[in-house]
Amino acid sequence: MIEIKEKKIYIDGKPQLILCGEIHYFRLEKTEWQDRINKLKAAGCNAVATYVPWICHESVEGEIDLTGETRSELDLISYINLCHENDLYFIVKPGPFIMAEMKNEGIPYWIYEKHPHIVPIGWDGRAGSTPTVDYTHPDFLNEAKGWYKEVMTAIVPMLHENGGPIIAVQLDNEVGMLDWVSNTPDLTDHVIASFLSWLRETYSESEDRYPIPLTAEAIRSPDESYTAMLHLDLGYFMRQRFALYIKCLRGYAEMFGVHAIPFIVNIHGTGGGRGFTFPIGISQLYESYTQAPGYLSGSDIYFGDLTMETFQDLYLINGMMDAVHRPEQPLSSIEFNCGDGNFGENYGGRYDPSAADLKARMCIAQGNRLLNYYLFAGGQNYRFNQVHGDGNDRIAATGERHGFAAPIDPEGYENYTYPRMAESIQTVMAQKEQLAAMEEERDSLVFGFIPDYFMTEYRYPKSHRMKMLYQNLETYRAHGAWEIMGRALLLANYRFTGHDVQNKELDPSEQKAIVLPSASYMSRSIQKKLVTYMKNGGTVLLYGEAPTYDMEGNKCQLLLEAANVEVVKTRHATEKQFLSVVARGLASPRPEVRTHVAQVFSSQDAEPIFQLYGTDELTSFKEQVGQGTLMVIGNAYRCDIDLFQKLLTSVGVQPTLSHDYKHHGLFMTSTRDEKGQRFIHVLNLDGLEKSFAIYEHKQMLFNRVNVHLDARAGLLLPLNVSYGSVKILYATAEVKWYQKTSMTFKGSRKGFVIFLQTKQVVQVGSGVMVKRLEKHHYLLQAEQAECTITFR
Repeated sequence: MIEIKEKKIYIDGKPQLILCGEIHYFRLEKTEWQDRINKLKAAGCNAVATYVPWICHESVEGEIDLTGETRSELDLISYINLCHENDLYFIVKPGPFIMAEMKNEGIPYWIYEKHPHIVPIGWDGRAGSTPTVDYTHPDFLNEAKGWYKEVMTAIVPMLHENGGPIIAVQLDNEVGMLDWVSNTPDLTDHVIASFLSWLRETYSESEDRYPIPLTAEAIRSPDESYTAMLHLDLGYFMRQRFALYIKCLRGYAEMFGVHAIPFIVNIHGTGGGRGFTFPIGISQLYESYTQAPGYLSGSDIYFGDLTMETFQDLYLINGMMDAVHRPEQPLSSIEFNCGDGNFGENYGGRYDPSAADLKARMCIAQGNRLLNYYLFAGGQNYRFNQVHGDGNDRIAATGERHGFAAPIDPEGYENYTYPRMAESIQTVMAQKEQLAAMEEERDSLVFGFIPDYFMTEYRYPKSHRMKMLYQNLETYRAHGAWEIMGRALLLANYRFTGHDVQNKELDPSEQKAIVLPSASYMSRSIQKKLVTYMKNGGTVLLYGEAPTYDMEGNKCQLLLEAANVEVVKTRHATEKQFLSVVARGLASPRPEVRTHVAQVFSSQDAEPIFQLYGTDELTSFKEQVGQGTLMVIGNAYRCDIDLFQKLLTSVGVQPTLSHDYKHHGLFMTSTRDEKGQRFIHVLNLDGLEKSFAIYEHKQMLFNRVNVHLDARAGLLLPLNVSYGSVKILYATAEVKWYQKTSMTFKGSRKGFVIFLQTKQVVQVGSGVMVKRLEKHHYLLQAEQAECTITFR
């Protein structure tokens, strides 16, 4: 039985950690399957995932092959059984859309030929620029139902509850992504009819909301007088439409016998190696995977290397996923990018071997219970039997070879990233039982997430109003706030998650402070909620612009009014006007710093944090609101770690963990289970070795021994963690391998210490000193990076 509860994945009553690898059976000769599975198992994975491409299995309408009758590599059933024989779990991803660089995103050609009316119409009545369809059109749903009938009926005997390996099914893939990348909503006649019906149900009289009666033409080519409200309504409607689509697919799966496993919804959005746009996918799809129990949201993590530039992106988007989750839902990543980054076969964008390792360590520290390494093994794109005249007639757009960036290349050879990735997976799996039951420990603050700030996927190209509104949101919802405030908080060792301030309540007794990227636009309801939170004793720290409008562009300044503060203007630096801010109050003494933009405020009582040089105009402030506090950083500023810690400390929010490495470049957090077992998770984001002390509540841990961390390395440092009959009281190394009779530890090449408790006799090799401190307690000191301890 597979259960999703307590932010964990339970299999047969035990919390489990699933580290999975994506291997596309249909891109490999059947004789190659076992070789790729062997390499996956050697890496330490305990599961396999694959898409099931409709375009391949039913390339001709009504002729469905899931057993390899037409091509041996299409024998899905044998592939699942082979994985089961290898003691691996299995995740099935049958689309209908699968993307994966497949032609038509995996939809058969005959679907488009048979149902041309499901191909979307976009803005101004033009054809959609991407190969998507009207997801909820009855004709498409009927075809999808037929496809699901074939796949689900075939896999039911292999579900976990029936003794098989299948533990999850993914429903479609990256729903709404094609709309986002084209900034064009689906506006078929069917969608517009559904939208008008939704408007009538949502508003008492839709005509009262809009200045004209809405027609298909008025929606496809909107007038400036209502573009803001139309975009907002289209965003809300599409969220519900996607949720309906996912509900239909789940209904089909269950209708044909798939039960007692979670259904995964994959979230898209990373781009250019950064996470700034990932919350667009969260915004589009959160109603899809929170509409009922039994869903998992799966992230797409395409970040390349985890560096000082990008590490806060990964931490923040995990927090934003967590922010919208139901209480029982854990984090997971169904496309966790691995390999060397050579997607174009030009050796550009080459990843460091540490990339997958460091990202996985951060995700697991934050509570990810499932990571699917994508793409684990490459393969070949065969040619269709039917000629489509598209230049190569292959099943995918990448030519003959596919997955050239994968750790296992299309020919089955390991590239340079495989060894480090495998070692990382093996290390995590050595403590999978502990990690699967642990949750991140957090300080008393949250990072605010407003889904509507990222509801910018539809944009009428002729609307100047929407261009200005979206530019403001895109400027302040991420970028500076993430790279200044988010990065500073993490480098100050604050541990936090996201909070959906739009849809969930804030309680000062649980969250003393919320830090929030803020634009000029913020809904009246959110501003009102934040005011209530502050009046009850909470602290709001805004970075960006204090809001002066609601999300439709109407004046709304509830937040500032509660603090008796007004916005006077916004100042911008020019080629001849070098704006600088001077630190005041809590921020002083600090050097004067250049800025390119500053919101200017007027207040009688607010405590200045920054003022403009030469005019003393107020640009950042702190003000009491009821029992709480509003702090606004209204000018662009540098990543000043001490400043943000000082501001939060002034309202009683301090980081519990700290270290004494002065040059930064360390990420640190901790996890704990109900038994009190803990790990301190540390990552070195730089290419140099580091030595430092770790403190908790200002007390040095590990019996006052420094931690040594190699360049671009991570460690899972155990505190009171039991491995069978051995309890690690503390160690400045991690457990790389564990068996009942032996343990292998790995730390820095400068050595490490281990303090353990066991009734067994401890034996070590050369280079390790053992001292028995008291009954059953041993202190070991290693002088090298790795050592093995045996017990008898």
